[in-house]
Amino acid sequence: MKISTRGRYALRMMIELAKRQGDGYISLTDLSERLGVSKKYLEQIIPSLSRASFLLTYRGHSGGYRLTRAPEDYSVGEVLRVTEGSIAPVLCVDPDRPSACENIPNCPTYRVWKGLRDVIVNYLDNVRLSDLLSDKDVDLSQVVLGLEPEDRRS
Repeated sequence: MKISTRGRYALRMMIELAKRQGDGYISLTDLSERLGVSKKYLEQIIPSLSRASFLLTYRGHSGGYRLTRAPEDYSVGEVLRVTEGSIAPVLCVDPDRPSACENIPNCPTYRVWKGLRDVIVNYLDNVRLSDLLSDKDVDLSQVVLGLEPEDRRS
């Protein structure tokens, strides 16, 4: 599984909007400058995030974008699924394509790919935008495991 620039930039944009949650609507120009991503490229990403009800948009002089929910209410997994589609590592374990492979019942590697998919999905679905707002160097695998900050040091 490889995450495209579309998915990576969408996640960065969502994080930037989460950081500025209390600042009202953030303009496309401001987002572009802060992220170092062209306005044209962000314009291609925003519609899918808006259709998924992740963003509120406001047109006009002081228009822009903001999150529809609190940062802790978004998972990295859902942002990537909206922008990337499936996050399955191989086609045979893609839940959107259940009949993608006829060989599943006899495949000796199916369980490996299914297990890998489950680990990826669990990890990405348990990392919240709010987990990414801190400048601290936090091991996100510890966050996913639910360890308290003191427990993360061991």
